[in-house]
Amino acid sequence: MSMAQAADRSHAPARWQDFIQLLKPRVMSLVVFTALTGLVCADRPLNPVLAAVAILCIAVGAGASGALNMWYDADIDAKMRRTRGRPVPAGRVQGADALALGVVLSMFSVMLMGMALNWFAAALLAFTIFFYAVVYTIWLKRWTAQNIVIGGLAGALPPVIGWAAATGSAPLNAWLLCAIIFFWTPPHFWALSLYTREDYAEAGVPMMPVVAGAAATRRQILIYSLLLIPLCLAPAFTGLGGPVYLGVAGAGGLMFLLLAVRLLRSHAGETPDARKDGLYDVRAGARDARNLFAFSILYLALIFATLLGEHLVGAAPLTPLLR
Repeated sequence: MSMAQAADRSHAPARWQDFIQLLKPRVMSLVVFTALTGLVCADRPLNPVLAAVAILCIAVGAGASGALNMWYDADIDAKMRRTRGRPVPAGRVQGADALALGVVLSMFSVMLMGMALNWFAAALLAFTIFFYAVVYTIWLKRWTAQNIVIGGLAGALPPVIGWAAATGSAPLNAWLLCAIIFFWTPPHFWALSLYTREDYAEAGVPMMPVVAGAAATRRQILIYSLLLIPLCLAPAFTGLGGPVYLGVAGAGGLMFLLLAVRLLRSHAGETPDARKDGLYDVRAGARDARNLFAFSILYLALIFATLLGEHLVGAAPLTPLLR
């Protein structure tokens, strides 16, 4: 879309679909899924209506964070192929409207969580929204190559919030779920940034490949992958996961490490215009980065789905040490 077309669209009433897009529904779906896993893994009977309210609050809070992020990042979103079609930089929604939506949804989700469930879960939700919208979006994203590492805490907290909504507490196993997502985030996003490096450079975002180079980024991806896989196996030995989980996490972890090693040995991120049209449509030199990025999504989904399934059917854990 050209600037002239965007200007023309800015005078047209925003569609409801544009406001839904502000909430980042794809990110919201991952947040809801991991939060639901935390809520179920708490193994505490909860009224189905209250459970639904808890998940609704977490989903709305995630959407609020997305709207605030799109409001503040409109300038850099307009410079990147992956984000220039978002409602604010494309002129379909005014920045002030995105800001208002984010603030209203933030207050609604936190207050409803506190009144319907408990204020500990509400405080965690409020912290998560603040961390993503302010600490990550306003500060870290434009300041340091560690933006994804530190900022990943916001995306890692939903299972803790879900657990806290069910129990009013956050034991070690809840934080173990958080740690898994936290250490999963850098290899996931750095793999993506290896073949979208030019976008980040154009927008002035100090992602790792832009600041440290592609080779250093590939090494960092392998290091974080080596830290991630033992964490993914740990639930099988803390009473959180069972034998099926151990098998899925182990087999998937081996594949994850294989892809990370292949990426290390590749030249991904060193070729200009590594991307073609779609997010997964890349040139040959970037395919190892694309493959790890795609598999990382599948791996996280599989291990959380396995945990969720085991707890729903009441599968016995291997060693219930930390219950």
